[in-house]
Amino acid sequence: MVVSVVGLGLIGGSVALDLKARGFTRKIIGVEQNPQHAGLALKRGIADEIALTLPDAVAAANLVILAVPVNQIIALLPQVLTLAGTKTVVTDMGSTKLGVVQSVANHPNRQAYVAAHPMAGTEFSGPTAALYNLFDRKVAIICNKESSHYEALTIVESMFRTLNMPLLYMDAAEHDMHAAYVSHISHITSFVLANTVLQKEKSVSTIFNLASGGFASTVRLAKSSPATWSQIFEQNTNNVLEVLDTYIDNLNQWRYCLQNGNFTQLAQLMQEANAISKILDK
Repeated sequence: MVVSVVGLGLIGGSVALDLKARGFTRKIIGVEQNPQHAGLALKRGIADEIALTLPDAVAAANLVILAVPVNQIIALLPQVLTLAGTKTVVTDMGSTKLGVVQSVANHPNRQAYVAAHPMAGTEFSGPTAALYNLFDRKVAIICNKESSHYEALTIVESMFRTLNMPLLYMDAAEHDMHAAYVSHISHITSFVLANTVLQKEKSVSTIFNLASGGFASTVRLAKSSPATWSQIFEQNTNNVLEVLDTYIDNLNQWRYCLQNGNFTQLAQLMQEANAISKILDK
């Protein structure tokens, strides 16, 4: 099995490291537009070689993984499927799915493509951020599996099992709705908290000295790539707006309780929030 990975940053690089280390592939071919990133990927052993062109990478591979920001996936996927024909399997690691699957809905080689999203990551980016075992025991979502032929689906399922990822199957629109609730709003919260503190607290040393573990963990995601996340929000705007409206309504409840000295109701809101532990601490 030869695997070509388009995009050798956190996700693509981590996939490449583990697929090679765990014996899924004998060779990783990388596609990377940034020459510095390409050099780092070779130096770290993320890729065995860097393809000169995208057609070269597709022609040499049994499996092509698109691990670039989601707008680039949408732009590249039709071209990659045309290059791949019917014998090379194509998948992606995009954080939104509806726009991606719609971009190739009528492509003659659509069945060679498996829409996927491994629910794993960190706040860092680039080849230096790639990690072994990043995906271990995290969930991988496969969308619209009925649109992929059996052989393609089997290969991508095998890839995720090699990464030790439990599999979930859902419709692309359903995926994007749930992703807005459990992932995208978390990033908005972190970005907004960071902006709020930077606007209100002018002393950098005070932020550094007083920031507790709780603040650091809450604001951690604000270090995420704006280039990546602006595209995610663009592709999932309607779902993000819906959950953001609910989030703002909840913030307004807190503001009302504080303004009116209703700390009994505030405690009740916190008690209701504690119920999340029953889900996450299983």
